[in-house]
Amino acid sequence: QVQLVESGGGSVQTGGSLRLSCAASANTFSSTCMGWFRQAPGKEREGVAAVYFGGVNTYYADSVRGRFTISHDIAQNTVSLQMNSLKPEDTAMYYCAADFHSGSWLCASSLHHPPSFPYWGQGTQVTVSS
Repeated sequence: QVQLVESGGGSVQTGGSLRLSCAASANTFSSTCMGWFRQAPGKEREGVAAVYFGGVNTYYADSVRGRFTISHDIAQNTVSLQMNSLKPEDTAMYYCAADFHSGSWLCASSLHHPPSFPYWGQGTQVTVSS
């Protein structure tokens, strides 16, 4: 069973930065798509960012573009999310997700369709105070 383990959450003030990391227990390949999603209390889970390992294509939600950067390390089977200029509305539980048999177009569309990802981490809390 593939496991995804997130780390790096915490509490910061508005304008601060955090870096989330996710380690997969399985080998990643060029066909891998990994993403970050978040869910605030009472809201639906939403896609934040995704990366397709094959072409190093990255995809972002409009709400975080320019502030968040997703990166990956295929050798280490990890994906990271650098979050800068954090806002209170970024407060949520952040989840890592993976699909090891994806494609660039599918990865982009999966950011808007969480059930497309078969593997999920347990989540890490991010809290931004004003």
